[in-house]
Amino acid sequence: MENKFFNGTIDKCSFDAFLKNTINCKVGFYSVGLYPASLAYNCAMHSKKLNILLAPRPGRELFGAFSDDVLSKMEPKIIERIVKMASPIDQGIQDRYNNLENLILNCDIVILASNSNHIQDDIELAVKLKEDLGRKNVVLTCLVGSFCMDKSNNKPFILCEKYPNLGFFTGFHRHGALRNRKDSFSANFCHPDSLTSFLGTKILNNLSPKIIVSPGIHNIECQYIKAIKNISSIFAGFVNKYHSDKPGMLPTINTVLLSQCFDQAASISTFIRSKINLSDQFISLKELGYGVDSIKAFEINKVKKQEKGDFTFSQLNAVTADVLGSMSLPVEGKPTRNFQAGQVLSEMILEHKRCPNDIDEFISWCEKFYLSKGDLEGLKSLNFWPYIYEKYSLVNNNCSMINLIYICFYANYEEKRSIYEVLTNEEEIINYCQESVKPHISNQIFTQSYEDFENKDVNLLTKNEIRISLKNKTKEKKYFKVMKIVDKYFKN
Repeated sequence: MENKFFNGTIDKCSFDAFLKNTINCKVGFYSVGLYPASLAYNCAMHSKKLNILLAPRPGRELFGAFSDDVLSKMEPKIIERIVKMASPIDQGIQDRYNNLENLILNCDIVILASNSNHIQDDIELAVKLKEDLGRKNVVLTCLVGSFCMDKSNNKPFILCEKYPNLGFFTGFHRHGALRNRKDSFSANFCHPDSLTSFLGTKILNNLSPKIIVSPGIHNIECQYIKAIKNISSIFAGFVNKYHSDKPGMLPTINTVLLSQCFDQAASISTFIRSKINLSDQFISLKELGYGVDSIKAFEINKVKKQEKGDFTFSQLNAVTADVLGSMSLPVEGKPTRNFQAGQVLSEMILEHKRCPNDIDEFISWCEKFYLSKGDLEGLKSLNFWPYIYEKYSLVNNNCSMINLIYICFYANYEEKRSIYEVLTNEEEIINYCQESVKPHISNQIFTQSYEDFENKDVNLLTKNEIRISLKNKTKEKKYFKVMKIVDKYFKN
């Protein structure tokens, strides 16, 4: 899929003209929901020039994602400006709102804002419209935060991996904050071509003085982080609610969740970038705002260095802010919907004194708290997690927190009794955090038999005695039992 502002050779005259005109370029949001409408509200508050066009999905109301209470607090003049953003530019068109075709005809960037339920159909339609309308230089972008299901083989995948030239727009965007006159919002616009990323950021930074966008080239890694962050937010919401009287625990657990998000994405970056090259860039990463051109982790394997992960993307601050913000309780307003789902999990466990029987029981509880299944991208990603784990050869110590929340829903009844005790006991859950991140978890070490050390080597015998001692110390601990359960479901 061609998806750049410039294709082929770029002449200086055309480039200078484009760069000068970025202040007039328009950005379209298709399938308007809570986030795009809130962003439009921010632009209508702070910018005299409206560079946004909106196109709700057919059958969807422009402000349908907002509650009556929120709508009643919005300024009427700003609502009028948002309605204007969604109204067709061509006065001869009888439709009430813009459609996707209008956006592709009139915008330089079109952000497909739909979730995983519709995004694949939207991309296919948008690509076809670009070709039919002769608008090949419109840059398509998504912000979906979940793994998608491939219709041809019924397997999940990362959308930006299937469409390597697809732009990805992400940042921490509490909807209430975007409607707060005093607040500011940071985001990253990622596209694998550095020039497209740079120019796209120039365009997006004209939307509102309160919206600060930085360029990046790691669209695949950032979309993975977005998907896995939504699962982590469920865990964070549970811990924040259930263990609210133990605030010292929260930074530890959130730190592990954040580091594991990045460790997984780094492993996937190494896996994917061996096939998709990012080295031939028009603009260097430092000029885009990266501190250094490369951050790679290595492990020594039999005296040889082997790349373990590429962390270059970790320099994108808005991505980090997205993860941290989504795992925190806000000073005002509501937390993210996945975080709210974690709070519901806490209520459920408190009332029933057990883990959910299955994911369907949990979803029914979420619906009682006015959280629909379609809004919870974290649950969709969690459903696909075992396949993602296997596909990218991930390892337990980089995924132990996601693995724990997975087995909370999908393990059997007897196993869930131990999982419940770890989730609800502060000592057990902190021990799990500390022990499960080790490269060789205890239950793997302990399976080695004494016969392995029969060669009378004193050091080896001492090591074996230490291992036996550790085994005796930890074998009764619930967190150790849960680590063994995790190892059963997710083998390295």
